[in-house]
Amino acid sequence: MSTRLSSRRHFLQLAGAAAAAAAGSRPVLAAKEEPFKISLAEWSLNKGIFGKGNAEKHTHLDFAKTPRSLGIDGIEYVNQMFFDKATDAAYLADMKKRQEGEGVKGLLIMCDREGNLGDPDEAKRAKTVENHLKWLDAAATLGCHSIRVNAASDAKLTWDEQMKLAADGLHRLCVEGDKRGLFVVVENHGGLSSNGLWLTGVMKAADHARVGILPDFGNFYTDRVKGELYNPYKGLREFMPWVKQGMSAKAYDWDTGAGKFYTEDRREGREMTLDFQRLIDIVVKAGYKGYIGIEYEGDKHTEIDGIKRTKQALDELKAML
Repeated sequence: MSTRLSSRRHFLQLAGAAAAAAAGSRPVLAAKEEPFKISLAEWSLNKGIFGKGNAEKHTHLDFAKTPRSLGIDGIEYVNQMFFDKATDAAYLADMKKRQEGEGVKGLLIMCDREGNLGDPDEAKRAKTVENHLKWLDAAATLGCHSIRVNAASDAKLTWDEQMKLAADGLHRLCVEGDKRGLFVVVENHGGLSSNGLWLTGVMKAADHARVGILPDFGNFYTDRVKGELYNPYKGLREFMPWVKQGMSAKAYDWDTGAGKFYTEDRREGREMTLDFQRLIDIVVKAGYKGYIGIEYEGDKHTEIDGIKRTKQALDELKAML
């Protein structure tokens, strides 16, 4: 009797081990990785912050509350909203505290009005680089990965001359960015910077690991007065190898009849229709998995509704991938 019990016990042990081994051999389904994350650019609230028209009032210091209330965890600051506070340690500490209190990440600072990095005057170009240093320091304080700059030069100069000068200013600034562990990214912001071939040429000439591009889906007009538009889909494909950790999903009016994922700028002289599905497809196929920042600039919706509608489009496209 004891022999039979011992044999049975041995059999059950073997069976249990086999079952465990079989279960262990089954593939474990990992959680689906997000194809990209969504952030909010402060410029989406520029009318409310600057008090334009009848827009709902917003303040820069309360900016971090808006994305969190909309289910967004990344924010992109605009230096114009706190232009005189770049070196104010107490103010930046307050921004950081609010950011952390809302559970959002500071990603970058968009910098304007600090001169031309490609200025043909050596002294002015050096001064422009110097002007941006305080924003690099502010970005580091806020835990950002980049500052966004402009690669403007003198439009009277040749293509090559402007490229050389912009690259020189960018390289100098990247050297400073590297000291702080920050990227210096250029937005296509009109003129030659909205020409994909020119801006990627600047990247090569700047020749620094910290230089990159922050593509803006809707900023491909090389000359708005003449209506000259660089193909945004071609431009985005050209920019993708130079993208670091961010890009701007510029959005205008939604639900205009153009199509579910189409956004339209219908202002006279600025007419543009963008296919978000096609743009996101380019981004994902390039292997990008970082943040895509909502930058709403339309007139049909309120700023908050425009942000919500843009997020809805991005969420639906994300779910389709």
